[in-house]
Amino acid sequence: MLDIKWIRQHQDEVQSAAVQKKIKVSVTELLEWDDRRRQMLQEIEALRQQRNRLSGEIAALMRKKDSQAIEQTRQQAKEVHAALDRLQEAYQEAEAQYRERMLLIPNIVSPDTPAGSSDEDNVMVKRVGEPARFEFEFKDHIALGRLHRMIDTTRGVKTAGTRSYYLTGNGALLHRAVQQLAVDLLLAKGFRLLEVPLMVRSPAMVNTGFFPLGEEQTYRIEGEDQWLAGTSEVPLVAYYSNEVIDVAEPVRLAAVSVCFRSEAGSAGRDVHGLYRVHQFAKVEQVILCEASLETSEKMFREITGHAEELLQLLELPYRVMAVCAGDMSQKTYKQQDIETWMPSRGAYGETHSSSQLLDFQARRSNIRYRDAEDKLVYCYTLNNTAVASPRILIPLLENHQMEDGSIRIPQALRPYMNGQEVLRPLAE
Repeated sequence: MLDIKWIRQHQDEVQSAAVQKKIKVSVTELLEWDDRRRQMLQEIEALRQQRNRLSGEIAALMRKKDSQAIEQTRQQAKEVHAALDRLQEAYQEAEAQYRERMLLIPNIVSPDTPAGSSDEDNVMVKRVGEPARFEFEFKDHIALGRLHRMIDTTRGVKTAGTRSYYLTGNGALLHRAVQQLAVDLLLAKGFRLLEVPLMVRSPAMVNTGFFPLGEEQTYRIEGEDQWLAGTSEVPLVAYYSNEVIDVAEPVRLAAVSVCFRSEAGSAGRDVHGLYRVHQFAKVEQVILCEASLETSEKMFREITGHAEELLQLLELPYRVMAVCAGDMSQKTYKQQDIETWMPSRGAYGETHSSSQLLDFQARRSNIRYRDAEDKLVYCYTLNNTAVASPRILIPLLENHQMEDGSIRIPQALRPYMNGQEVLRPLAE
């Protein structure tokens, strides 16, 4: 959420961001409703003062026992009270209209964000490693998973429906191994690890910018104000909601959590394999820092660097992409995605994402700190996917396969795989 005074001073910039992000909201209408509610508040206050004055007059008249004047003044007070009720009801409507539009107002876009309308317009920042070249007919991750009896989508669909799976044996071990590698990496970087709620209330989703525009992507617990979080970014940021915190040193938080997404609107897309599923696990990193673009940019490079370091430990080729305005969410100021080479797709696929949000989330969540002048200021927040599994298993299995179907385990993962260096196909 942006500051309404700032929006007034930067109307064109905010409306441009809404257009680029394909969000249907009128800044002009927002400001008109803001003007109405402000005017109504002034009128409400005037009527309250008039009502209080009349109450005082009635008390004075009662001491004088002037029954005629008392009745006339009571009638005036009744009319004022009725007018106040009508005005307060109108104010509630104006406030609702204002809030509805305010929750649709997007974050502005950084000056170095590429222009564009979709992921096809994203711009490569750098590329690390070369795509794997095979001297044999390679297998995709599902074929490898079946060969090793580590991925079972047939039983997954039988049990839970489309986009569901079982990971078994070494598949489950790899799933846990990449997560623990990421956790240990972040702990070594000074992050604080939290075990977080998987179910959150709607204010947490609104305050972190996932509602109202992302509600269709989220599973709700029927009959409850409880939602299954699609990322631990939500409970990590909500952890400090309505608090004043110390950001003299940026607050670094991490969590491992199971995540759920409905994938609404993705029918027919990425239906094969583990790329787009309803349930997955994610190691998330969140940073809260001072309201400084310089500090935010430094933290942005830091968290993106952690994701890159993980991919280097996994010995996977990847590229970093600057995400264009049309491919960013409402809450995002600047974003870079990391895409990892996936042989079966013949292309890079997104595996990580880093976002700067300025004070968009902190303003909604009311997370502040005291600056050098002891003034309360909203924090800046950032987030990054350290690793998401099982999607990361796609490049991990495919890039490290050998001609006989064996899979080489990167050096960094071996301690988490009971020392295994190579996974051999299992006999039927």
